[in-house]
Amino acid sequence: MSTDSAPYPIGTPGAPWGEFERAEWLSQQTRQRSYESEVLSVIERLRSRFDVEQYGHLDYGTDSYPLMAIRSRDWRDDLPVVLVTGGVHGYETSGVHGALQFVDQHAADYAGRVNLLVAPCVSPWAYERIHRWNANAVDPNRSFRDDGAAEESTALMRLVAPVRDQALMHIDLHETTDTDETEFRPALAARDGKPFEPGGIPDGFYLVDDSESPQPEFQQALIEAVEQVTHIAPADDNGEIFGSPVAARGVIQYPLKQLGLCASITSAPYKTTTEVYPDSPRATPEQCNAAQAAAVCAAIDYVLARQ
Repeated sequence: MSTDSAPYPIGTPGAPWGEFERAEWLSQQTRQRSYESEVLSVIERLRSRFDVEQYGHLDYGTDSYPLMAIRSRDWRDDLPVVLVTGGVHGYETSGVHGALQFVDQHAADYAGRVNLLVAPCVSPWAYERIHRWNANAVDPNRSFRDDGAAEESTALMRLVAPVRDQALMHIDLHETTDTDETEFRPALAARDGKPFEPGGIPDGFYLVDDSESPQPEFQQALIEAVEQVTHIAPADDNGEIFGSPVAARGVIQYPLKQLGLCASITSAPYKTTTEVYPDSPRATPEQCNAAQAAAVCAAIDYVLARQ
């Protein structure tokens, strides 16, 4: 944890990290849960109903992780492609389990209507350590670019490349947590040699649209569906959510491609990033997973209604 009065415990304030600081940071990361038992086992159970493939492999020291994707079994070239990604930030639990819940409980409803491609846990090393970064202290969700430094991101881009221009919709499932403010944003400031500027964590669900190609009606359809499951984040006193101006209720905008964000990796006209708030006293883990699944369903329903 970091506060204004206590600088981040790794590095020298004002100086970006070098190899020594990154190694010190890495030495403090411990495995807290199992990708194999919590994620791969669920994917394996889906294999009887869906096509499952390994699209890459991560090796960090003695740790080895297969990267897995799930596809519609009835894949047809004449159907639109829908991409669902989760776990780009491994600590954002409902991104992973919401994607898996969608596949298990809802994907069959879209058989013969869309081609589904789901990558439920893009960053398994970080999933196990409940962290935002990979083992090299790199944020995969700033690395979706040709010169990106995260293998997690590069592997997903390779998977998606063949359908990049056929994608109709991409929804990337995330969370905003209290630890964003207590750990991850202070760590980012320390890593980059910048001062940490405290902010606030929004209480509720919100979406991130693409400022370069906004789809406000699409975003609102998702907000309306999700608020049946969990509450929507209000704007703060500055009319902002997490430091960005509110474009519409529960929606902010980022330049997705410029920032190297996951939701920018296809040419899909409809794209969004979900942000669930799992630390709210008004939300349970089950609600968070259900909110993610509801957002995916609403997104697919919206784009299919306009085909």
